[in-house]
Amino acid sequence: MNSMYEIQNLLHKQVNNARRDNPLFFKTGPGDYAEHDRFLGVPVPVVRKIAKQYAHISLQEITVLLASRNNEERLLALFILNLQYKKANDQERHAIYSFYMNNLKQVNNWNLVDSSAHEIIGAHLFNYNSDKNILIKLAQSTNLWERRIAIIATLYFIRTLDFSWTITLAEILLTDAHDLIHKAVGWMLREVGQKDEIPLRDFLDKHASRMPRTMLRYAIEKFSPQERALYMHAGRN
Repeated sequence: MNSMYEIQNLLHKQVNNARRDNPLFFKTGPGDYAEHDRFLGVPVPVVRKIAKQYAHISLQEITVLLASRNNEERLLALFILNLQYKKANDQERHAIYSFYMNNLKQVNNWNLVDSSAHEIIGAHLFNYNSDKNILIKLAQSTNLWERRIAIIATLYFIRTLDFSWTITLAEILLTDAHDLIHKAVGWMLREVGQKDEIPLRDFLDKHASRMPRTMLRYAIEKFSPQERALYMHAGRN
């Protein structure tokens, strides 16, 4: 049986009509960021399980999944790419990274970005000492998802205790208008603080008064109630 038929059949057998008709956590109304997206209603753990089962499929087959309007099929493609990248040799990793970069337009919702940007872009730029200025280009993009990809990619750096690129991109995105960027930047700053509070506090002392409130709330989530109140007050002034 054709692998693509098997994969799509497995996904459709797991459809949850309630989740499909009212997808959680996504804004799918007219003019919303996920207006373009269609949801089958398949739970993420199920998508991950199918990804492990079909981690061997070719990039050509992954291209078909990435071209789908169904969010879960694109998510499945990215989970498979993550698995392949981790097991690949150097040459294969360069090919997967290039493939990902050439298909950024299909990484077009926050769950897709958050599931893959650090696993592939972040890992590749860090481990192969590639030109990280691509992150600045992405952070300055007019495309919402490319901007989120840039900051989420730095999660890999944070886990290796390299905070410089997170801070650099957070400063670039400080005045971004979209709440999905506010949340992503605040989240990455919080992750920095989980590893080392000094660079986070330095950033807050310099920028708290200018940070969008959502970004600030996310960044200081792990602080004490007293400290959170102080920083939120600073953010009002």
